[in-house]
Amino acid sequence: MALDTRTDRRTSFAALLWGSTVGKKTVMAVSGLVMLLYLVVHMIGNLKIFFGADEFNGYAHWLRVVGEPFMHEEWTLWLVRVVLVAAVVAHATSAYQLSRRDLRARPSRYAHPSPGHRPWWRRFAPHLLPRSSYATRTMRWGGIILGLFIVWHLLDLTTGTVHTGGFQAGHPYQNVVDTFSTWYGNVIYLVAMLALGLHIRHGFWSAAQTLGVGSRTRERLLKTLAQVLALVLTAGFISVPVAVMTGVVS
Repeated sequence: MALDTRTDRRTSFAALLWGSTVGKKTVMAVSGLVMLLYLVVHMIGNLKIFFGADEFNGYAHWLRVVGEPFMHEEWTLWLVRVVLVAAVVAHATSAYQLSRRDLRARPSRYAHPSPGHRPWWRRFAPHLLPRSSYATRTMRWGGIILGLFIVWHLLDLTTGTVHTGGFQAGHPYQNVVDTFSTWYGNVIYLVAMLALGLHIRHGFWSAAQTLGVGSRTRERLLKTLAQVLALVLTAGFISVPVAVMTGVVS
C-alpha cells in the first residue's frame, strides 16, 4: 500500500505540474532549449557541405555509425530522433494549450465598450478579439510554419518522398543540391529559416525568464545572446541554399 501511495503522489504531482501554466511554460522552455542545442549542432554539420561532396557524405555516414561498436548502427541516430520527436511534441502541445488558455482568459468577444469609445475598426468588425502582441503572433505563426516545414523537410531529404531530381540514398550532398536547385525548395527553406530566427529570438528570452535565469542585471546580456543566436543560426542555415543558387556549391 505504501508503494501505491508514493506512486499516486508522484503521478498527482506530475499531473498537477502539467496542468498548471507554470508547468506548461517550463515544458516549453526545456523542450525549446533541447531543440536549440540540436539546431546548433545541425547547422555546424550542414556547413560541411562547403568542404565538398566527400566531406559531407562522410559526415552523413558517421551519423549512422556514431557510437559503434558499443551502439549498433543507427541506434544513436534513432535515439536522437526519439528525443527530438518528444521535444517537438511536448513543445507544440504545451504551446497550443497555453494559447487556448490565453484566448479563454481574454475579455468576451461580445463584451464591447459603448459605441462612442470603440476603435473605428470594431464598428465594421465587432467580432474580432483584442489584438495580441507582436511577439505572441510571431511565436504562434512561426511555430505553425516550422511545424509544416519539418514535415516537408523530412519527406524531402530523409525519406525522399517529395524529393525532386531522383532521391539518392547515401548521397545527401547531391540530394541537397537537387532540392536547392528548384525555386520552390529555396522559397520554402528561406521562409522557414526566417521564421526560425524570429522564433529563437523571442523564444530564448522567454525560456530564460521561465527558468528563472533572467534578471535586470542579465537582461541586456540575455537579449543580446538571443539576437546573436537567432542571427548566427539563420545565416548559417540560409548560407547553404544561397551557395547552391550562386554556384558555390554544385
